[in-house]
Parts: sequence; C-alpha cells; structure tokens
Amino acid sequence: MLLKNLKPVSSSHNGKETIDIRLDGDVIKEIGNGLKAVKNEETHDFGGAYVSPGWMDMHVHLREPGFEHKETIKTGCDAAAFGGFTAVACMPNTKPATHTRDVVEYIIKKAQELPVDVHPIACVTKDRAGKSIAEMADMKEGGAVAFSDDGDPVYDSQVMRVALEYSSMLGMPIINHEEDLALSRPGHMNEGKVATRLGLDGTPGIAEEVMIARDIMLAEYTGGHIHVAHISTKNAVDLVRQAKKKGIKVTTEVCAHHFDLTDEEIERTNFNTNFKMHPPLRTQEDVDAMVEGLIDGTIDAICTDHAPHAIEEKEVEFIYAPNGIIGLETAWSISNKRLYQTKKLGLQQLVEKLCTKPREILNLEVPEIKEGVKANLTFFNTDEEWTFTPKNVRSKSKNSPYLNQKMKGRAVGIFNKGQLVLNELR
Repeated sequence: MLLKNLKPVSSSHNGKETIDIRLDGDVIKEIGNGLKAVKNEETHDFGGAYVSPGWMDMHVHLREPGFEHKETIKTGCDAAAFGGFTAVACMPNTKPATHTRDVVEYIIKKAQELPVDVHPIACVTKDRAGKSIAEMADMKEGGAVAFSDDGDPVYDSQVMRVALEYSSMLGMPIINHEEDLALSRPGHMNEGKVATRLGLDGTPGIAEEVMIARDIMLAEYTGGHIHVAHISTKNAVDLVRQAKKKGIKVTTEVCAHHFDLTDEEIERTNFNTNFKMHPPLRTQEDVDAMVEGLIDGTIDAICTDHAPHAIEEKEVEFIYAPNGIIGLETAWSISNKRLYQTKKLGLQQLVEKLCTKPREILNLEVPEIKEGVKANLTFFNTDEEWTFTPKNVRSKSKNSPYLNQKMKGRAVGIFNKGQLVLNELR
C-alpha cells in the first residue's frame, strides 16, 4: 500500500515537509518524496493531511462485558477509529468488574481483530468494592496496563496505601477517580452560582482536591505512581504542579470537555442531560487553568472519559440522569479549536498529549514514523469544517453535548494492525 502526500508530525517531524509512505503488510517499508506506485499497489492520496504516530485515549468506558446496550468493544473501537485513536485503555466498571485475569483476557481477545488496540485497566479492589486488593500481579500477566476503581474512588486510605505499594512493585500506576464522597454527594453539577440559580445540589471543587492531596501524600510516602483521572479544577492543577516540582510520582489527564465547556451550559441549554458528567463542568477560571496546565506540562495527557449511555437513560429529569458523555469522535476537533487554532499548543505538543504521554504513563511502546517499524498512524487535518450529526456518531450511544454542532479539524483515518480505516462523513 502507498500513502501519498502526508505531512508528518511527531517528536522529530514538525509537519512542514511532505512525504509518501510505502507499507509492506503492517510495516513501514519506505518513506520518501514522489514515490511511484508499483504494479497492483493500492494507493491513497491524502492531499496534504497530517500524519502522526497513532493516538491513544487512556480513559474510555467500552461497557463490555455487562452493559452492551450502551456500547460494545466493537462499537467503542469504531468510535475510537473515527476520532483518530489507534489505541484505548478501558476502565473496569463493567459487569462483572474487571477484577480477575479472565475478564482482562476476555476484553483483549474480543479486540484482537479490530484495528484499535484495547488495553484493559483492571480493578484496584475486588468488585470495585474498596475493601480488599484484587489480584494485581495475575491481572498484569493477563495484559492489564494499570489499576483503577474508576466510577468510584479508592476511598479507604489504608487500601490505597497498600495498592500503591503493590503496584509500585509491578511498575504500574494507580489511576484514581478523585472524589471525597462525603463532600460531593448528592451533587448533580458544579457547586457555585449557576447551581444556586438552578436550585440543584452542587459538587464543590474541594471534593476533588481533598482526595488528590491525600493521594499525592500517599504516593510520596510509598514511592508509588498515582495518576489523577479527569482533573477539573484550578486548585487541583496547582496541587499536581507542586507535587511534580517535589519529584513525587504523579501524572494527570484532562478530558477535552473540561478545557472547553463550563457549568453555564446547563443553564443555557435548559438542563440538557448531555452536559451532566462527573467530575462536573466547572467555571471559566477552571477551564483556563486546564489550558495553562496543558501548556506548562502539569497535565500530561488529553483523554475523553468516553462514557456511553442509552437514550432512555439520559432522557430523564436532570437529577435522575447518569453522569457521562461520549467523547472519542469529537476530541480532536475540540483540541484543535481550543488549543491549536488559538496558538496555545503546537501540533507537536498536541501529538505528545494524544500519543506519547498516555503510552509512557502506561508503560507501552510509543509508535514512530520510520522505516522498518510497524505502522501505527493517525491521519488528520486542522481546517476541515464539518458537522457532528447523529449519523456521524459511531458509538452505540448518542449522549454528546456536541451533537449537530459545527466542528473544525477532523481525523480522516487510521492505520494499525495492517488495517487502513478511512473516515467518511455520513
């Protein structure tokens, strides 16, 4: 296969040159300019689109096993490919929970033939109940890349201490859903002026920050690696920033919607439940802090927390709706709009947040664009205008706050595991 007219972006490519890439099966055989197709060679001209090593979303919910009415591994990977992701790491709040090796191996086997690599994140505790540590070493051998009870925090400090000690022996991170439940519940949105006006119980930012502070201290004490999931407040970013300066093993991620949307959207859209997520949308000050954290490197990775829910689950009163939105298909357009078009981050920096850092955090090999290596590629542009209609949703669920909105910049395809996926708008 010959891929023509691509501008490479990576740690060693700045997107200013144009190259052709010749593939032999799943391997990059040749990189050059003006490569000519040989007999019977399948050729695709990308017309000057960018190409980077394949992106990874390190925080998604594929819902399988147990909640296939919301999403399956197959439909989740379809959404990932449409969003430009060649790899995802899936959270363990399935049914059964991903707390034993057989569930880890089941997920990997189900994704074997798909063009997107699926890396299971296993439970910290048995059945995510927060009481006793799951069989971490066994699940690592089965293919787990990290441990988390996401959806709920590891609430007991002694359990978290032991988890950090075990995981550090295995060289793996604990990814914690940072929430002090006593402070946060029954909140349905960010605690603040908007919640007061709307008469809704709010979740204060301090509920997130208290738990992050605890986890940073435990990481320092144990020498373990804590990864802060879906960071959302200004003070939380400051906590991680100071911890990194002290040399504590702490990393973090931010969801695209948390550097784009504020809690005012709930009022503006008259309680649209597709703006209900956890952590909730915060204030403009928090949104600005997410961008600053990305710029100065405090925030390592961009993720989506892709959380599909069936239509009937979301089409209820706001206080009864489940938290979460789908995000795989729109993450690049939001990142492009908020970070690249505003000149906050360059393309090389964005590729680092979308490709390199997630894999480094999870101790996975980072793909490269060079001859002789397996091709793992994302093709994208920054200027195409398109509309995210329900027809363009590849996920099984449609719970997105961006439905029918104009987008700028699109992932036009991926190549991984010897498979080329070209994303066509419907």
